[in-house]
Amino acid sequence: MATNITWHPSLSRKERFTLRGQKGFTVWFTGLSASGKSTVATALEQHLLHLGLAAYRLDGDNVRFGLNKDLGFSESDRNENIRRIGEVAKLFADSATIAITSFISPYRADRQVARDLHNAASQGGDETIPFIEVYVDVPLEVAEKRDPKGLYQKARAGEIKDFTGISAPYEEPQSPEIHIHTDQQSVEECVAAIVGWLQSQGLIKTVA
Repeated sequence: MATNITWHPSLSRKERFTLRGQKGFTVWFTGLSASGKSTVATALEQHLLHLGLAAYRLDGDNVRFGLNKDLGFSESDRNENIRRIGEVAKLFADSATIAITSFISPYRADRQVARDLHNAASQGGDETIPFIEVYVDVPLEVAEKRDPKGLYQKARAGEIKDFTGISAPYEEPQSPEIHIHTDQQSVEECVAAIVGWLQSQGLIKTVA
């Protein structure tokens, strides 16, 4: 890290949230490939936008076309991938935007790093930024059956190394804020469950 840099204070988070008329926070989707993360995250983003809220989704594949195009899929690269996304999500949330991330993020330690970044995002008396972990749970056999990109088939054939759930581990969240089952719930039901939880916590207003 460079030493010849200085932190420049800006508006307080409370002031920014008040002026924008909404709170910023991060909704962090995690789960196996083909668990339904991107599908539910996209539907959630659309729903929030229809409610008049500023929201933006950061997608695992899309980010690797730009910000993280220099990273592969080794454990160290996966660590850095999640660290960068945690930092970007924190910036979005700090700007009074609802950041929605849909990444496999298979390691508990990496997800904790992202959470800690939000917990440490206190400047000038500001509160920490809420970090909501959503576990998109689905049995491996269901994810393999879906396999829209054919990745599980390639992983089983040895064509993809370090593939989560096959040749690399997925560490399930131990205490996520929200737990959804996409093999049992429709996309609409998943979004309703998430929105209901956000409303119950006062993060978004209840719409009459």
